[in-house]
Amino acid sequence: MPLNHRIVLDNRPQGEATAQNFKMIELPLPELKDGEVLVCHHYLSLDPYMRGRMNESKSYAQPQALGEVMIGGTVGEVVDSRHPKFKAGDQVVGMGGWQEFSVVDANVIGALRKVDTTHVPLSHYLGAVGMPGVTAWYGLVKIIAPKAGETVTVSAASGAVGSAYGALAKARGCRVVGIAGGKDKCEYVVKELGFDACIDYKEHKDYLSLSKALRQACPNGIDGHFENVGGMVLDAVMLRTNAFARIAVCGMIAGYDGAPLPMANPALILVNRMKIEGFIVSEHMEVWPEALQELGTLVGTGKLRPRESVAQGLAAAPEAFLGLLKGKNFGKQLVKLV
Repeated sequence: MPLNHRIVLDNRPQGEATAQNFKMIELPLPELKDGEVLVCHHYLSLDPYMRGRMNESKSYAQPQALGEVMIGGTVGEVVDSRHPKFKAGDQVVGMGGWQEFSVVDANVIGALRKVDTTHVPLSHYLGAVGMPGVTAWYGLVKIIAPKAGETVTVSAASGAVGSAYGALAKARGCRVVGIAGGKDKCEYVVKELGFDACIDYKEHKDYLSLSKALRQACPNGIDGHFENVGGMVLDAVMLRTNAFARIAVCGMIAGYDGAPLPMANPALILVNRMKIEGFIVSEHMEVWPEALQELGTLVGTGKLRPRESVAQGLAAAPEAFLGLLKGKNFGKQLVKLV
């Protein structure tokens, strides 16, 4: 059997994550048992949530186990199958992790899903038509629930979640304003993704300055906000919220290294009778079919043109992941393995 290269979590970060927290190992692939499928990964997904799972502290998910392959979404091709629903050549999406191959028990519901690449490229099933896209859909549709004409905002607007959120919100008749880091990202958000405006947070030293820019971009205030970052960005948004604003909280990347994230004006939650709801999209599998159908249509018809940053080869995964945490990626961060 061929060797399988994999990256494991070797030790836990002390503060900021580094490449030394990871280790590459190789193992022979096991013989398939009945019901199992061997998948060769073409792309693996890098996502901010992985940083939180590297810590041992309590979170919404179990910590990544030391010595085990790093968790993560994958797309690829079935090489061999001992399950009647899958055959060699099928293109599939799953949670194969940071490795070249995975052996999947296909009897586990949701462990492996066949995908159609006729109109949607395979890699997009890890981004716009995958977990990030469904995350955007759930936060917008189920928590913010905007009406046509309302103003909605999103942090990390040029990323995999933010770009899908913008397309979904525009389809519902909203004014959509993004917050992103850098002139190039903001230009992409407006010119290619079709947002009404985008604010470069790097031009602002504090939340009051950022909030002034938001006031110009959102003259009618903010009715709904999708939060990926926390910290200064959330503080700035809260100053511009209207009464009965809704905030969907999906990520707090500003605090993933363990620094506390105090809130500057928590009284606004009461003053504006805000709804603030955190969520984990894997706890809402019932919405995935509806969300994926809409997202697939947006990509297939060109109404959502997601951008990708692609690192080459498994060995590049740690540095690409660390770059993602610092905002160095442009769009969805992937690692190409085949």
